[in-house]
Amino acid sequence: MLSERRLEVLRAIVQDYVGTEEPVGSKALTERHNLGVSPATVRNDMAALEDEGYIAQPHTSAGRIPTDKGYRLFVDKLAAVKPMSPPERRAIHNFLEGAVDLDDVVARTVRLLAQLTRQVAVVQYPSLTRSTVRHVELLSMAPARVMLVLITDTGRVEQRMIDCPAPFGETSLADLRARLNSRVAGRRFADVPQLVQDLPEAFEEPEDRGTVSTVLSTLLETLVEETEERLMIGGTANLTRFAHDFPLTIRPVLEALEEQVVLLKLLGEAKDPAMRVRIGHENAHEGLNSTSIVSVGYGSGGEAVAKLGVVGPTRMDYPGTMGAVRAVARYVGQILAES
Repeated sequence: MLSERRLEVLRAIVQDYVGTEEPVGSKALTERHNLGVSPATVRNDMAALEDEGYIAQPHTSAGRIPTDKGYRLFVDKLAAVKPMSPPERRAIHNFLEGAVDLDDVVARTVRLLAQLTRQVAVVQYPSLTRSTVRHVELLSMAPARVMLVLITDTGRVEQRMIDCPAPFGETSLADLRARLNSRVAGRRFADVPQLVQDLPEAFEEPEDRGTVSTVLSTLLETLVEETEERLMIGGTANLTRFAHDFPLTIRPVLEALEEQVVLLKLLGEAKDPAMRVRIGHENAHEGLNSTSIVSVGYGSGGEAVAKLGVVGPTRMDYPGTMGAVRAVARYVGQILAES
């Protein structure tokens, strides 16, 4: 275990390197931080941190820089998540509140995250499989044609046209709409099949029962349909500001960002709401070995329906980035709950 003083030295090295982009020497540390010890003692502490693999000496520079292991310890033990200021929180709320639908919420979130963190922002769309039914609307398009509109708790809207086996009157349609919503509104998708299985029997006319069965089978198909996991990415141009942080070229990072499957895996399990920070070689994809990924779940209520986060160089302002990612996720969850 590192002593408290050596932990403080490591914290100071990370903060200075992130802020200045220059390898950090013992003299600079003692001048900029109130460590309460001599430069010679700080040099000894830095030698010990280097032996333990927390810092390294790049090339022939007299200074040291944090390693992936050093950043990991900084994030786990030394970094307090930086809270957003009241003006920043108001700006986030006002920017996201203007969204008109789910696509707009996701697009605004990506733009906002990229601006706040000056990194690459990644936002996963809420998955239908983790959603609950908010409302089912049935609209008569012709005597034997009905439009089914499924609205989820995350603001997602799915529409289907249904050709009925027989004409279906407005009164019967209103009856089916009311019965259907009384059973499924607010319920999880997985529970719906059981809740509606006996619904056709509630209708007396045999032809009405046939239409009800057709509507229900379309609804159930919509619920179980394997909807493709979708992501939106923004702020890729921000990487060019950190080109010197990547070995040789940023091309492997850009190529990795194009692979949505890779990013979904790195963001982590969607229903896990916890904040995750993957640093450098903790990212299994080789193209992202020089990056860090900060992600967190978002959703309405206490459960996450998807993930959002940022990708940037390992030389990252972790407290500020973690604070921004957490704040944006909280506001997106609130907007989904209110929409």
